[in-house]
Amino acid sequence: MLAYIIKRILSLIPVLAVVTIAIFLIIHITPGNPAAAILGIEASQEEIEQLNQDLGLDRPLLEQYTSWVAHVFKGDLGDSIFMDQPVSEAIAEHISPTLSLAILAQVIAIILAIPFGMIAAYKRGSVADYSLMGLSLLGMAVPSFLLGLFLMLFVGVKLQWLPVAGYEPLSSGLWEHMKYLILPGISLGTIQAALITRMTRSSMLEVLNLNFIKTARSKGLHEMKVLFKHAFRSAFLPILTVIGQTFGTLVTGAVVVEAIFNIPGLGQLILNSIARRDFAVIQGVVLVVTLMYVTINLVIDLLYGAVDPRVRLERK
Repeated sequence: MLAYIIKRILSLIPVLAVVTIAIFLIIHITPGNPAAAILGIEASQEEIEQLNQDLGLDRPLLEQYTSWVAHVFKGDLGDSIFMDQPVSEAIAEHISPTLSLAILAQVIAIILAIPFGMIAAYKRGSVADYSLMGLSLLGMAVPSFLLGLFLMLFVGVKLQWLPVAGYEPLSSGLWEHMKYLILPGISLGTIQAALITRMTRSSMLEVLNLNFIKTARSKGLHEMKVLFKHAFRSAFLPILTVIGQTFGTLVTGAVVVEAIFNIPGLGQLILNSIARRDFAVIQGVVLVVTLMYVTINLVIDLLYGAVDPRVRLERK
């Protein structure tokens, strides 16, 4: 098992290397100059070139890339050009809202999706099945930002139950923290719930038709015990995979929702950095988000053994 873990960790290195090269080239090839953005439209060409030299942006791309990667291995993501602080500090300040939103959205998605998927599979071909699958299709079709705008209008403006936008840290109190995340959490979680619901239904249908389920029923076991102890446990492996993938998507894809609800997360940070051409921050955020995504998938992969003993045997 330890050898497998080491092998999986080492396999992440090429992925991260490709990501660093891709994002570095895209950022530096895209038109725009941080020095010009800092100095403003009245700056002369000589002043812009001097600032480029001071920032090290006049060096060859290969030299800039190798220097950046060397600093990354030392734990140094560089310094923000505009915020006058290390990139690692800027990310640390903005990562908490993003993680809070992603965790809440994932909890909402799981609470909705797994019961709905199991009911749809158990009631296959019934009105409940068609209704739940119809809702899941609708959930996959409606963009999260559109659902977010509707919730802002109806729940925030019309009913005035929850704040329309803003953010309070957890240090302000659990309810103060949560009430600003409920609407964006529902916006993101509902969309992900649609995908998990369909996977839960599909996986459960495959298991419910297997012989060991028929044997369990023939022995007179209670239907709930058959569904939860036998069927769902066997069907959970692909569901776990989708849950891991959707959580990674929530962390990386909450940019638009964070902007709509004015949440100071990584999405807002990277949008502001793109507008300012703050190379160091963009590179640092993308690298950290990518590392989070692959780490989540690695953890899900390692959890397979805890869910399904057959996976542990295969790895031996």
